[in-house]
Formats: sequence, C-alpha cells, structure tokens
Amino acid sequence: MNIVKGFCLAVMAALFWGVSGTFAQFLFQQRGINIEWMITIRLLVSGFFLLIFAKFGEKADLFEIWKDKKDAVQLVIFSITGMLAVQYTYFAAIKHSNAATATVLQYAGPVIIAVYLAFKNKRLPVVLEIIAIIMAVLGTVLLVTHGDISSLSISGIALFFGLASAVALAVYTLQPVKLMSKYKSSLVIGWGMLCGGIVFSFVKAPWDIQGSWDIQALGYTVFIVIFGTLIAFYAYLSAVQIIGGQKTSLLASMEPLSATILAVLWLNVPYSTVDWIGSFFIISTVFLLSIKPKKVKPIEERLK
Repeated sequence: MNIVKGFCLAVMAALFWGVSGTFAQFLFQQRGINIEWMITIRLLVSGFFLLIFAKFGEKADLFEIWKDKKDAVQLVIFSITGMLAVQYTYFAAIKHSNAATATVLQYAGPVIIAVYLAFKNKRLPVVLEIIAIIMAVLGTVLLVTHGDISSLSISGIALFFGLASAVALAVYTLQPVKLMSKYKSSLVIGWGMLCGGIVFSFVKAPWDIQGSWDIQALGYTVFIVIFGTLIAFYAYLSAVQIIGGQKTSLLASMEPLSATILAVLWLNVPYSTVDWIGSFFIISTVFLLSIKPKKVKPIEERLK
C-alpha cells in the first residue's frame, strides 16, 4: 500500500509542476504578471510554510543548519545558484517561449549531471550515457528548429534560458547532496526557498504588484505557489522516502508531458510532429540514465 502511495505522490508532484508551468505561461503572456514578482512570492511563501512543516511536522531544529559555518555557506550558495537560478531560468524560458518547450528543455538537466559525474569520477561516459547525450542534443535541435536547422522556431533568448534552466537543474540536484544527507530535506529546501526569496526581494519587492488581475489570475497564482510549489515539493520528497529517488525521478518525467498536453489543448500552443519527436528524445534520456550500468574503472586504471 505504501508503494502505491509513493507512486501517487510522485505522479501528483509531476502533474502539479506541469500544470503550474502552463498557468505561469498564461499569467506572463496574457495577464502581464511580472516573472520576478512571481518568483519572489513563490519562494517566500513556500519556503516559510515548508519550514513550518519541518518545525512542527518533523520536529526539526530550524536553526541547526546555521550553526555550522560551512553548512551555512553551502546553504546560501544553494539558495542562489540552485533554488533561485532554477526558478528564474525556467520561468524566463516560459515567458519567452511556452511552458511545453521550457519544461522539456529543462529535462536535459539529467544529461548534464551524467556528463559532470563522468568527469568528476575520471571516467569515460558509458554507452547508455553517450546515447542519452546524443538523444538530448538531437531532441533539443528538433524542438528548437522544427527540423529546419537553418532557423530557430523559438527566440535566441528563449533557447538560452531553456538551456540555462537545464544547467541550473543540474546544479540544484548536485550541489546540496551533502546537506541533504546531513539534514532533513524539508529543512534544506525550505531555507533554500526562503533565502532565495529574500535575496530576490531586492530585485522585485513582493508588494510591488503589476499586471492585470482578476479572479482567474489570482486563482492561478495561488495554484502555482501552493500546489505547484509547496505541495508538489512535499509530495516529491515524500515519494523519495517511500519508493526511492530513482523511481520518483522517473515518474516525475510526466511533468513535461503534462505541461505539453495542457499547453497544446488549452493555450493552443503549436506543437508539430517534429516537436513531439524531439520531446520524446529528451524525456527518454531520463529512462536511459536510470539504468544502472556496470561499474566502470577510472580512465587511469583502464590505460594501464
């Protein structure tokens, strides 16, 4: 029964993230909502409530992580280069293109992680990693050119932020590993969000509200902050605890699929057959990289 619960939580997190991305596209492009303001509000509110949960739900010492200077520095770095960066680049990619393209491009992140780990461990990429890299590159080319390599189907700035979000996702995943092994995930993520929100408040104050507001815009904003951030992160972390990170990350690949389907059906985002093929190539890399290869010796040992 717990396994079913874990699967449901992982799928729910993916769907909430996918839907919130599409809602964000609507707010940015049709209501003129400022993306910097959305990021500030999203991080501040979600970070605050996640820390409340860590305190009263998990009985965590909220300030334990700040008592170690090295951990405190790592947390600040994570909040800016990981949490804040992944939020900003993703939302900026949505604003300049659409939720479907931005979400799919972000899922090139696992390939960047695989390449980084190969270099870090001083080994050549294994066959599956090489295939994943080729598929990610090919999928990205198809997605941003519609198959016509002489022109881009999205703007250069959209492509930049889309690829930057993939890099930010890799940093977000790798940088806090030591902190996650030492402290509760809700504590690390909660402080990461809150600190990122505080820093970004100097860029866009939470009370500096712009755009065209109505009940629909307010409802979508509440969904993005509560369901697409707070509940989604909590559901994802709970799923990791129940069924493990590997299965959870695989199920989370439903996020780009849900974002794409909703963007096409609801926002009438044009998505050709070539786009679907490109998306399939990129998302498939998650499954390829989840297959555990045989242990590969470092390059120095293999050359002896």
